[in-house]
Amino acid sequence: MPGSTVSPTAKINAVPVPFDLKPLPPRTLAAVRDQVAQEIGVRMVNKAELLHDVKVGVMMTFSKSDDPGFLKQIAQAIKECCLKDFLFAIATTGPPIDSDVNFVFFCSSAEHYIQRAVLLTTSKFIGRVLGVQNEPALSCFISVKDIGYTSYDEIALWDVVRKSALPPIDPLIPPPGSRGIEKILSDVRAQLQRLKPTEAYEELREPEVGAPTFLVDIRPADQRDEEGGITGALVVERNALEWKFDPRSHSRLKIADRYDLRIIVFCEDGDSSSLAAYSLQQLGLLNATDIIGGYRAWRDAGLPVDIPIRSTRSVLSLPGESLV
Repeated sequence: MPGSTVSPTAKINAVPVPFDLKPLPPRTLAAVRDQVAQEIGVRMVNKAELLHDVKVGVMMTFSKSDDPGFLKQIAQAIKECCLKDFLFAIATTGPPIDSDVNFVFFCSSAEHYIQRAVLLTTSKFIGRVLGVQNEPALSCFISVKDIGYTSYDEIALWDVVRKSALPPIDPLIPPPGSRGIEKILSDVRAQLQRLKPTEAYEELREPEVGAPTFLVDIRPADQRDEEGGITGALVVERNALEWKFDPRSHSRLKIADRYDLRIIVFCEDGDSSSLAAYSLQQLGLLNATDIIGGYRAWRDAGLPVDIPIRSTRSVLSLPGESLV
């Protein structure tokens, strides 16, 4: 009633509870591990990078008493996120508990991602990979010594998953940035002042540059034996050319002690000689060039193959020593 008060001694009737409150059952260690694995898997998916429509990620986690089983739980959590294309790496770090090594576990949506990841991992961790075990459901264990002991390891694993996610290269289509040999030759020859056989012959008789001038035959022995050669030319086969003419090289010829040498290279038909002359220019021998058409063009032009080449020694070479 209005204005009435409740006596402090009055009893308050308890409201009956319609159900019984029961304590939750104790959680098992397995349930906790499953929840942790779920959380790690979801976190990896949320933080993943998207490269070429493929989600990639790396997680470093401490070793547990059951590493393989725990890593598989994480992989299952990732797969339950219904990703279309993905590749993830989970690595155990710290002192192993039940084994002598740590693990890198890869899980993916496609077998070719796994195959690439295995190849790249074995090359990144040379001498540390002790075994590879393929698992069903597009996953793989790699046993690696001391994973995570340096910052390099996580960076290396990121590089592995990123490169493994690249689209496969069609073997019938030239890779981006590649050039055909004709394009390479064209680009190289744009850097050379090539000589016709007659021009090379005249220059060898009367050198135009104030530096030692040498004619260099880079053909293999079988071509020289079959086709003949030019008396007075230095014979330095292609596979040794750079080492013989680089003034920095311990294997250089004694004449190759300066960078202004005039080196006129020839091969059989004038193709590989262009690449060789350009390579010499890259070493700093900027006067290097080659003969258009090579030895075949020299011979077809009716030029003598036994000529007195008036090449001089380098002024830094010791008197009385041989050219080679």
